[in-house]
Amino acid sequence: MIAAVVRLPLLTPGHLVRLWLGFIVITIVMDHLGVDLAIADRLYALNNGSWRWRDNFYTAVVIHEWGKQLSVAMAVATLGGLLLAYANSPWKKWRKPLAYLLMSVAVATLMISILKQLTNVDCPWSLSRYGGNLTYISLWHSRPTGMPPAACFPAGHASAGYAWVALYYFLKHSQPRWRGLGLAIGLALGLVFGIGQQLRGAHFLSHDLWTLMICWTTSTLIARLWFSDHNPATDGIACTVAHGDNHPCPD
Repeated sequence: MIAAVVRLPLLTPGHLVRLWLGFIVITIVMDHLGVDLAIADRLYALNNGSWRWRDNFYTAVVIHEWGKQLSVAMAVATLGGLLLAYANSPWKKWRKPLAYLLMSVAVATLMISILKQLTNVDCPWSLSRYGGNLTYISLWHSRPTGMPPAACFPAGHASAGYAWVALYYFLKHSQPRWRGLGLAIGLALGLVFGIGQQLRGAHFLSHDLWTLMICWTTSTLIARLWFSDHNPATDGIACTVAHGDNHPCPD
């Protein structure tokens, strides 16, 4: 018997609060230990004391530009599917899941874009430590008066990938057996986009982690509101799908 098992923690509002508290503690510890700087130092050294991957074809064009276009194309395809679902009665079961997916991706990426303008955090390539002309200021410290504005936190390009973790909930309420694949797609896109930008000197590791947390939280909260008729108790249970089994994943 072949079985696929998907397990995620039960994400009630209380769980999300505890998850965020734990995440904040971890990022504070990372900052204290200098994890961001240690990783960036290593990447900078591997590039012979420069960000030679900044304008590299694979990182600047394939991962950054084409990656951005891929995310936009996915959003356009989602919108097209939604319009088709409303135009064809037999497809009406897809209306709510597709509308959720489009809404979640839009809200997550918009939130990241707004936060980038508010947080005033520099990119690694702007720092004197890495060939720039600015002093490194921790996320947890106030930015000195007189420093130029910055917009590098959270990671914007990674959000074009991590926003698609919403595919987990989209598939949970349309094709439950594939929910794990949906989550994997969103995580893989965000990971590739994030690493590509770190190689270019555009972001620190923590920038990507914050983007992932914001995107996952956004998709979770919108899903709980959007699919208010679902049973929250099924969010964190194991879902086993086996050939010959007449008990599909709970929806």
